[in-house]
This record gives sequence, structure tokens and C-alpha cells, in this order.
Amino acid sequence: MQFQILIIFCIAVFFNALANILIKTSALQEQGSLPKEGLIALVLGLLNPYFIAGLASFGLALLGYKHVLGKGLKLSLAYPVFTSSGFIIVLIASAIFFKERLNFTQWLGIGFILVGVWLTALQMFDVKS
Repeated sequence: MQFQILIIFCIAVFFNALANILIKTSALQEQGSLPKEGLIALVLGLLNPYFIAGLASFGLALLGYKHVLGKGLKLSLAYPVFTSSGFIIVLIASAIFFKERLNFTQWLGIGFILVGVWLTALQMFDVKS
């Protein structure tokens, strides 16, 4: 049972990070082609396929997260691991897909977060069967 919860948890983290990447992609697409202000800009922005896919990804992440919490995953441990893991994925994906540069301090921060996630996750999966 713990392995299944771990897999669903990881999928939820992935979809949460993917949602952020898709929404950033939709925002970049809109920079040159849409009106900058007004109701039309808002509506066209909401109809952007990347934005819709980002919302769907957030929804899938939320459903997976809800599922694992319902299986007994401790919220006090799951939330920090969920957000920290997503943070690391988004940071690295931003460097790869959006060519955002990561400096030494950010890499050091990623290292500290990884250690914190690892230490937290050691007790996270003490769930009921």
C-alpha cells in the first residue's frame, strides 16, 4: 500500500510542477499576440490551450494529493515534501525550458531542500493500511 501511495504522491507533485510550467508558457505566448489589457485580453488568456492544460494539471495534482491524504499520509509531512519537491522541479525546468539562469545560491538552496525533503520523507509514509 505504501508503494502505491508513494507513486500517486509523486504523480501529484509532477502534475503540480507541470501546471506551473504550462501557465508560464501560456503567459509567454500571450506577450506579443494579444491585447495587453481589458476583458478581451482576459478572456483570450483563459482560452489559451496551455493555460487550460495548466489548470487541468493543477486539478489532477489536487486529486492525487487529496487521495494520498485520505489514505493516511500525514499532512504535516506531506505538504512540505509536496511543495518543496515541486519547487525543485519548477526551478530546474525553468532553467531548461525558459533558459532562466540558476546561480550558486539557488543550487545551494536546492541542495538544502533535497536534504530537508529526504529527512522529512523518512517518516512521511507511516500510513494506515
